[in-house]
Amino acid sequence: MNLLSATPGRHRGAHEREPSGRLGAGDLTGLGRLLAFMLRRDRLWMPLWVLGLAALTAYFANAIAVVMDADSLQDMTVFAKNPVMALITGPGYGLDDVSVPRFIVGMYGVFLMIGTALMSIMTVSRHTRAEEQTGRAELVRANVIGRHTQLIAALVLTVIMNAVVAALMAVAFQFSDAEPDSLASTLLFTIGIGVVGCVFAGIAAVTVQLSAFARAASGMAGAVLATSFVIRGIGDMSAVGQGDLDWLSWLSPLGWAQQTAPFTLDRWWPLWFAAGLFLLLVITALVLQSRRDLGAGIVAERLGRAHAGRGLSTTFGLAFRLQRSGLLWWSVGLLVMGSIFGSFTGAMDESADGMPEEILAIMGGRSGIVDGYLGYMALYFAMIVSVYAIIAAGGLRGEEQGFHTEPVLATAVSRTGWMLSWAGVTLLGSAWLMLLAGLGEGIGAATSMGDWGLLGPTVLGHLAQTASVWALLGLSYLLYGFAPRLMGLSWIVFAASAVLALFGSMLQLDEAVLDASIFTHIGQYPSENLSAEAVLGFLVTAAVLVGLGGLGFRRRDLVTA
Repeated sequence: MNLLSATPGRHRGAHEREPSGRLGAGDLTGLGRLLAFMLRRDRLWMPLWVLGLAALTAYFANAIAVVMDADSLQDMTVFAKNPVMALITGPGYGLDDVSVPRFIVGMYGVFLMIGTALMSIMTVSRHTRAEEQTGRAELVRANVIGRHTQLIAALVLTVIMNAVVAALMAVAFQFSDAEPDSLASTLLFTIGIGVVGCVFAGIAAVTVQLSAFARAASGMAGAVLATSFVIRGIGDMSAVGQGDLDWLSWLSPLGWAQQTAPFTLDRWWPLWFAAGLFLLLVITALVLQSRRDLGAGIVAERLGRAHAGRGLSTTFGLAFRLQRSGLLWWSVGLLVMGSIFGSFTGAMDESADGMPEEILAIMGGRSGIVDGYLGYMALYFAMIVSVYAIIAAGGLRGEEQGFHTEPVLATAVSRTGWMLSWAGVTLLGSAWLMLLAGLGEGIGAATSMGDWGLLGPTVLGHLAQTASVWALLGLSYLLYGFAPRLMGLSWIVFAASAVLALFGSMLQLDEAVLDASIFTHIGQYPSENLSAEAVLGFLVTAAVLVGLGGLGFRRRDLVTA
């Protein structure tokens, strides 16, 4: 008797789909061994993320308690209850009777949530779709490994990372100078952050089934994160401004964690929404995986033309074609975001009379509140575009790891020319996105204020911030050229710079410390004069770093098949 025909369930290929799409009993075979392998592989990745987020929590908790006395904390509370800050940070529960723990939860919690969300998205994509794209998943599944083992192992690993992050955050917060009086509230705060990370792990688990490319899958999950942030921001801004759109906050996973209101209301039940969504996402991801082939995506790839257009005859054209889809989605998103945020300019101007003098001084005074808001948003959009820029730069490494760079360089294309073409598209794409953000912001502001003279200065203020984005890009390409494994350092520089720019003044840090941020040198035009020296310096720095990166790429070994 033919053994293969007698025991078809045992010998079915690992990549062959179940005809019914149902989950089989052996789909999780080898889970423990594969999870151990992932933990070993992430022996550097995991500690960097986990300890980094825990250290950031410890910094916030101790710095706020040491720097701010009761009077300064009360002044900053008034600022935190402003609609603009609600847009960025959250609803600010408990700020009417402020304490250091309540202030930290209200002002900094959402940024820690974004950190765990990014950690989860990249971890799931790294261990699932990236493995399929490079062909390593086929080698793994040629062993005694179940169909869904790799996906579940990646999710278990990510849940473990979020649990460890939440535990370390709780320890760092509870034993800090903030001196929270309730361990239960501390646990609610940090568990909420970890739960948000788990939700976005589930979102990434679904997006990696949809696209055949890791970069596209991560981009889709990142777009969901950005949308969640914007929806939550509009809802919280409306709530603080006594509007009627506060219900939007309940449509965002970020909003669910903030609605628990640690140290104020201490509500655990909003986290059940997140738990239910995570379970639904995992089930959806497993069902989708059952209905696709290994290496393929649910969304079928479109067939290309039989003959390439003239635009693809150059390396710049090819680089643009590979980045075009992501740039398009970012363009639409930033134009819409700019228009929405700009439309709140009139509300800011109307609420200026109720602001304390200290806050008016920060925002440019009563007569300059509009310019102050627009200048601040230019800085804010520079940080958002920096995320696009670092991701796009990382796409070059993804091309190399996916063995797509080698065929390009097998033609009459130099290494330096290929890298500089990719960098050129990213640099121009960043400037384009800042232009769109400025246009949207300017049009929204001009419409709400009835003053179209705001359009030009707003666009100029946003474009000027491009120089700082380019400097970050230069660092990314320098690292790619010499040590691509260290490209994650760009995220560390970005995170530190963003924290200093957003909260350094509130923490009353020394000017020398604030100058360490890449975002604090150009000036928030139109409320502040632009620094031509800073703009020129950043442009020269970006050019030098990209050039050096090209030299490094020409000399190092290439990842080949």
